[in-house]
Amino acid sequence: MKYPPVHYHKYLGLDALLNSQHPKSVEYKKPAHDEMLFIVVHQTYELWFKQIIFELDAVLKTFQKDQIEETEMGMASSRLERIVSILKLIIGQVDVLETMTPLDFLDFRDMLYPASGFQSFQWRLIETKLGLRIGDRLAYNQAPFFKSLTEEQQNEIQSVLNSSSLFDSLEKWLARTPFLQDENFNFWDTYKNAVTTMFNEDIATVNNNTRLSDEDKKRNIEGLTNTLRSFDALFDESAFEKLRGEGQFRLSYKAMHAALLIQLYRDQPILQTPFRIIRALLDIDETMTTWRYRHALMAMRMLGQKIGTGGSSGHKYLAEATAKHKIFGDFFNLTTFFIPRSQVPPLPKSMSDRMSFHY
Repeated sequence: MKYPPVHYHKYLGLDALLNSQHPKSVEYKKPAHDEMLFIVVHQTYELWFKQIIFELDAVLKTFQKDQIEETEMGMASSRLERIVSILKLIIGQVDVLETMTPLDFLDFRDMLYPASGFQSFQWRLIETKLGLRIGDRLAYNQAPFFKSLTEEQQNEIQSVLNSSSLFDSLEKWLARTPFLQDENFNFWDTYKNAVTTMFNEDIATVNNNTRLSDEDKKRNIEGLTNTLRSFDALFDESAFEKLRGEGQFRLSYKAMHAALLIQLYRDQPILQTPFRIIRALLDIDETMTTWRYRHALMAMRMLGQKIGTGGSSGHKYLAEATAKHKIFGDFFNLTTFFIPRSQVPPLPKSMSDRMSFHY
């Protein structure tokens, strides 16, 4: 044989893994049956978090390069999509945990102080590597989010905070996107004309609608005019940067343009993988939000208005964090600036050819 034989049990390190559940209720001679479930579910979470970090580090290694080879893009997309699948799986684990009733949980809850999910180093690492900034986090006990971690873990988190996150690296990658302009095509001027034409046609349609009263026409036209104004920042870099400074945008002007171009022309062969990457990041943000939401609902179901074991406000904190802890919000907000496919300006043949595989 080329390699020596390996035994399943030893290869997976099952002796250590299956003997790492130590219920406090047993230690205190007050056995609570459901504490084993509680431990196993949370250990499983941490194993999946380890895999997410493994995939995320590989993607970061790709995107942190000044020049990314096209051959690496498909793999980065697949790894991000794998993270999405894992996140969907861990949401399902909440269903298993909720087979434990509130009274079952109370049998051992008091034995866990001050242990808390806030002390999950790996989850904080995932959020930080993806790009969740300190300023975007909900304050926890008036202290930085990493203060509940060990000193060694705090040092590692600080190091990650000082490094380029996936958001940072992705922004630079988007800003380098070609195709926004060449001698025959200026994407942004063309798109601005399409947007203006579309809204002018909508306003004319409202004005010519004999079924609408003058008051209804006025209200509809005001709505269309206000929506058109929301596009202004995308056509004016100084206005965009002003809003960005106020926190309305996080992506740079060029990166936002590139992300919009990728979404609008995603059927072009060369943009299909970038579109998959953006979609995977949207899915990651959405599934993380869904997991937080399920966690908040479970906390309310199990504890009502009780204070969490880590000293937080329990359900209230988790619910507010669900709404606030977003990373790729610009990709969600980008749909504000979509127009129907029929109105999207066609690409000149010279550019369309460059975006095709046969080019």
